[in-house]
Amino acid sequence: MPQIQLLDGKKIPFTKSINGFDLIKKISKSLEKSALIMQVDEELKDLSYEIKKDSKVRIITSKDKEGLDVIRHDAAHIMAMAVQELFPGTQVTIGPVIDNGFFYDFARKKPFTEEDLKKIEKKMSEIIDRDVKTRREVWQRNKAISHFKEIGETYKAEIIESIPKNEELSIYHHGDTWHDLCRGPHLASSGKIGKAFKLTKVSGAYWRGNSDNEMLQRIYGTCWSSKKDLDDYLHRLDEAEKRDHRKLGKEMDLFHFREESPGSVFWHEKGWLLFLKLVEYMRSKQRLAGYKEINTPELLDKSLWEKSGHWEKFGEHMFTSETPDEKTFAIKPMNCPGCVQVFNQGLKSYRDLPLKLSEFGKVHRYEPSGALHGLLRVRAFTQDDAHIFCTEDQITEESLAVTNLILEIYKDLGFKNIILKYSDRPEKRVGNDSVWDKSESALLSAIKKSKLKYTINKGEGAFYGPKIEFVLRDAIGRDWQCGTLQVDLNLPNRLGATFIDKDGSKKIPVMLHRALFGSLERFIGILIENYAGKLPFWLSPAQAVVCTIAEENNHYAKKLFEDLFKEGIKCEVDLRNEKINYKIREHSLAKIPIIIVCGKKEVVDKTVTIRRLGSEKQETISRDKLIKQMLQENKMPLN
Repeated sequence: MPQIQLLDGKKIPFTKSINGFDLIKKISKSLEKSALIMQVDEELKDLSYEIKKDSKVRIITSKDKEGLDVIRHDAAHIMAMAVQELFPGTQVTIGPVIDNGFFYDFARKKPFTEEDLKKIEKKMSEIIDRDVKTRREVWQRNKAISHFKEIGETYKAEIIESIPKNEELSIYHHGDTWHDLCRGPHLASSGKIGKAFKLTKVSGAYWRGNSDNEMLQRIYGTCWSSKKDLDDYLHRLDEAEKRDHRKLGKEMDLFHFREESPGSVFWHEKGWLLFLKLVEYMRSKQRLAGYKEINTPELLDKSLWEKSGHWEKFGEHMFTSETPDEKTFAIKPMNCPGCVQVFNQGLKSYRDLPLKLSEFGKVHRYEPSGALHGLLRVRAFTQDDAHIFCTEDQITEESLAVTNLILEIYKDLGFKNIILKYSDRPEKRVGNDSVWDKSESALLSAIKKSKLKYTINKGEGAFYGPKIEFVLRDAIGRDWQCGTLQVDLNLPNRLGATFIDKDGSKKIPVMLHRALFGSLERFIGILIENYAGKLPFWLSPAQAVVCTIAEENNHYAKKLFEDLFKEGIKCEVDLRNEKINYKIREHSLAKIPIIIVCGKKEVVDKTVTIRRLGSEKQETISRDKLIKQMLQENKMPLN
């Protein structure tokens, strides 16, 4: 007879098997409305599942991530059901849950339109109102294949044929007429989904992700546990569209992309100024933290990549070149092996450690063309890399120093909400357990001293050592994984890095891999979207523009421009014969922080009228006061 242990440790004995519905009645009447599915030991199950042996059970509601996932999964099924009710003959293929929503791929000759999406949404609401019951059945493989072929669902039959023969095939029925192959679990009925959903877009998708296969139609949707959560998400989507760095990059004249070099950035003057300003800032921070900047070749012989292990594990993502003398070179996908070569020059003593070597290294990685996304996903990018060579006893101190540096930099750049993800030893790894113990303890100690929230990804560390990932949250609540800190117990040994210890013996140093931005290109994209293009004054690539009202003001405007330029302010002057309101609109669209207006009155009074980006107010101040203000705002935050 089963004994059920609840999340709070309470144990309830039963004289016979019991399903989730009856268990909930035993626990709490109030739980009946909110319960969606349950976790039995480590597996998620429908509430109809019969528990026959001693088990640990957790009841899952919409407040749990798993609960929201199952709501979205059911919404995907109901969407597919609505599509087939509205458009008979349409085949369904796969419909998984994704971040913030779901999608389903359909085989249909006629494309879905925006009007079709509205019709599908309406039909989904009708099905939810009908509160159709959900039922699970287990079918034999041959029955399932022949059934789906008979009803014209050839894609579904193909999926079943590819499933391992020993795997159970479950069919979920929603109401009396619609069913689909699915692992589950699912809600008890469609009414449990609620009405907090919306279909967002339709796009093309190749069957099984292979461009040689048929093109299907993919309908995306989002679904939440409440109308408020849905509205908040749609607002974030709207904000994200307004903040899209590709759109703002064009308006601000920062960069562009071309088909001749996919995944590579063509930086314009202003974009490059922004890039260089970030590098300048980072150099200053690293110099203060004791880093020595180096630079290593972008093209390295295949033999080095074989020796480092990257050729075997990363070769398919590397760009290579054959020379006339039949040698194979690779454009570096990472900076680590080159940095070790610099360390290896000259004899190193324990007195030289920790040795911190930084590099703004250009790397290239082959990303599928479909994965490229503006600055956020490219093939050629610059890593703000650093490698710290240290002893085992120095891991804790150096890890904490890196953590604090990363947090300082994110704060300077406007990111205060940081989450850490810690990954410990995987099953397959190099190095002995005693060193792993020290490394893991060091990283955890650094995290705890930072007093930040962190999660543990059990067994997700690199094969060569544990790691920390730094996740920052932007102005509209999106999370971005940027910085990393990794302990490497492998590469220094493979590439022959050694130092002379206190006792005169040769030792292999520990190597800490560290990136703060991760990729400068990607981080610039994140910065643009976080600030909606309204970058901090010190970082802005175009800080001010001097605009004249009439031609007779030109001399005064030119002199002001020259004075600002001499003070290091990135300034422009607009002497065009255009109306001042037109100039203000144009420069506001380009996200210029300060627009300076010079008219007859300003010339006479030796003043200027300024308008700051995002404000409708105008302020008239003296030229000297303006310059003083701008010089103060132009200081890099080097605390």
